[in-house]
Amino acid sequence: MTVEMRTDYLVIGSGIAGLSFALQASKTGKVAIITKKERTEASTNYAQGGIASVFGLDDSFDLHIKDTLKSGDGLCHEDVVRMVVQNGPERIRELISLGVHFTLEANHSDATENLELGMEGGHSKRRIVHTKDKTGNAVEEALLQRVEEDKNITIYEDHIAIDLITQSKLIKKGIVTSESRETCWGAYVLDVQAEQVITFLAKVTLLSTGGVGKIYLYTSNPDIASGDGVAMGYRAGVKVANMEFVQFHPTCLYHPLAKNFLISEAVRGEGGILTDSKGNRFMEKYHPLKDLAFRDIVARSIDMELKKSGDECVYLDISHKDADFIRDRFPHIYNTCLKFGIDITREPIPVVPAAHYMCGGLLTDNDGMTNIGNLYAIGETACTGLHGANRLASNSLLEALVYAKRAAERSAQDLINNKKFGLSKAPIWDSGSATDIEELVVISHNWDEIRRLMWNYVGIVRTNKRLERAKKRIDNIQAEIKEYYWDFTVTRDLLELRNLALVADLIITCASLRKESRGLHYNLDYPEHDDVHWKRDTVIWL
Repeated sequence: MTVEMRTDYLVIGSGIAGLSFALQASKTGKVAIITKKERTEASTNYAQGGIASVFGLDDSFDLHIKDTLKSGDGLCHEDVVRMVVQNGPERIRELISLGVHFTLEANHSDATENLELGMEGGHSKRRIVHTKDKTGNAVEEALLQRVEEDKNITIYEDHIAIDLITQSKLIKKGIVTSESRETCWGAYVLDVQAEQVITFLAKVTLLSTGGVGKIYLYTSNPDIASGDGVAMGYRAGVKVANMEFVQFHPTCLYHPLAKNFLISEAVRGEGGILTDSKGNRFMEKYHPLKDLAFRDIVARSIDMELKKSGDECVYLDISHKDADFIRDRFPHIYNTCLKFGIDITREPIPVVPAAHYMCGGLLTDNDGMTNIGNLYAIGETACTGLHGANRLASNSLLEALVYAKRAAERSAQDLINNKKFGLSKAPIWDSGSATDIEELVVISHNWDEIRRLMWNYVGIVRTNKRLERAKKRIDNIQAEIKEYYWDFTVTRDLLELRNLALVADLIITCASLRKESRGLHYNLDYPEHDDVHWKRDTVIWL
């Protein structure tokens, strides 16, 4: 049975980007949010550090811009950086008005002018607005509460998008004949519980599905981070940029029972020191900023130390600080580590680098619009030009907030200006002769192989030979998945595997194209910058 849904706005993803956009868009139309698991399961919910924004009396927009440009290693778009940074304080105040309770300085109650500002790597001033060490969780809860109160917004949990519905697909089906600009009209969506595909028709579609971390063996990301938005957009013809720049967070908790637990950069910002297994500091060997160097430098330095020593981890030590301060500033980290038998007030934390953030993604303009009509992408799914070759700590939530606002305003104007938006006839999902999957082991095997392949060959340090091997193997895996995909009924696991394999291919392709080392992309065969040929984005499309 074919089910059809119609809405003004279709939002795919329920993190800070999608929820912020939905709250703005609901002022001008009906909004449907689809999320492939529970509505709270988003990378936002796991963000510990905070949101970078200029509030300090000794800070300025120019300083924040300078730090961002320096972190981006020559590839940031300065106009985008300036726009995002200058919009930061207003977006923070908007969050406060929506009920987010950021940590304030002692003995202050003014929620806008007395914010406690944290310090993180790469920042020249204290400018990290935070809620202790659970900022993402606080923001997600507040936004969800407002969304659930909004009668113009409906959330569909356990719904995963399969593919976008585009003009070219409709022409093939004989539904439309116009060959004007490629346009998006919604998406095919799998209702996981009902085991049926729904045709969601929308006047505006927003991709805000988060990152790609689950493509790697070790990651700080939740299980939902399988690159769905990037993969769907690319298949539809959206331009993709800078996929070689995968940020590895330097400090993920190393413990056999801990899964994906991040040790915030703010720990180093408050005086945490990186040491080897013998207690020796090592960051001064790699950068003048030592433990507060940019993330790409710290992650690469740890990787080099581990390769030299043969150790399985390094250590992050903040035990020299006052115990009460540690427990008050980092209650979530303190309590979580304590569960694993680590008292961070008395002993160092074992840590390793882990895949954390995708600086590339679907290429957009300054309003989050892709090269396909009616289709927007924001948050980690998008490549806006803000992050360049390496994201500055805590700029990601800021980017999501700013672009959610701009995309909502732009798309609302589109709806007003174009009264013919929408389709009168819905395309039907055709499952053909597909049958139910009998052996799930094939999916789990391919998933595991992709993650190990990417970790070993397309990780923190790369070579031409590793990339060539990775490309050959991912081509074979994609061929297997393609055959599997058309033979069997779609499931969430199969859709995620399909997306993971494609995103892996995009990362390998972009990494192979860039014949230099810059930011998060480090190739031993090309260890130097090449500003003559490669001080530009890597852009590919189908």
